[in-house]
Amino acid sequence: MHDVIIIGAGPAGLSTAFWCDELGLDTLVLEQAEQIGGQLHRVHNPINNYLGLKARNGAELLEHFVADVDSAEFDLWTQTSISSVDLKAHRVSLASGEELQSIAIVIATGVKPRELGVPGEKEFAGKGMIESGARDSDRFAGEDVCIVGGGDAAVENALLLAEVCPTVTLVHRGKKLRARREFAEQLQAKHCITVFTESVLTRIIGDERVEAVEIQRKQGLKPFQLAVRGVLIRIGVEPNIGLFKDQLETDERGYLLVNAQQETSVPMVFAVGDVSNPVAPTISSATGAGATAAKMIASRLNAK
Repeated sequence: MHDVIIIGAGPAGLSTAFWCDELGLDTLVLEQAEQIGGQLHRVHNPINNYLGLKARNGAELLEHFVADVDSAEFDLWTQTSISSVDLKAHRVSLASGEELQSIAIVIATGVKPRELGVPGEKEFAGKGMIESGARDSDRFAGEDVCIVGGGDAAVENALLLAEVCPTVTLVHRGKKLRARREFAEQLQAKHCITVFTESVLTRIIGDERVEAVEIQRKQGLKPFQLAVRGVLIRIGVEPNIGLFKDQLETDERGYLLVNAQQETSVPMVFAVGDVSNPVAPTISSATGAGATAAKMIASRLNAK
């Protein structure tokens, strides 16, 4: 029996664990991946808005987190696969067959990139699919690329890749881009960037690696193929709630609903970080939510 089981070791989960440890709670953190850090592994641009600390990227910020983890006393299990969770019973079943029990559970499973769901998307992973314009710009320098999306992330990546790629094609299903004005203005100044609105990417084509994409423009027009060597998809994210589906109340997009104390619709089950925060999914809000949940759990346990 543990006081607290935390599922996920990104900034939100680690912050919760630090505060639980500080408050004297017996805490276990479960992480499916080999490394802790969660979404920090996908942040390749400078981090300048985390109060009191700047970092060149998520990996550098993670180094500071790791230093704190090494000095803490909570238990941390990485490469741990969970087969099921019974939230009302506060029971976690591992793929190994082991069952874990706790008084409180904290969900810190974050989000994952939304997929297009088109032929070739999975098949060409690592063979022309771009993860980040900041990280992969050298690898795709001199190549023609295609980006799918119309928000800040898609346009920012288009601008980054336009510095090293001959042509960048941006495909967006809406009539207008959703990106902030300053990004849109920079986009118009880049003559190597072509924007197709009211359009969708329907297929990624190639042999050993990406060679082209198929684009369906406005309804009624014939699809056409465009030769590219790289494809980057930035159509938003979705919360990782597969383990908890139908056990908790969510909003219309699947984000877990929590109160001001980060508690979900099930007593003593809390959610922190991006999985419950579609409005302000930042590192700062994630760590703050972790502290809130830990303090509430300690208060509840001390009151018994």
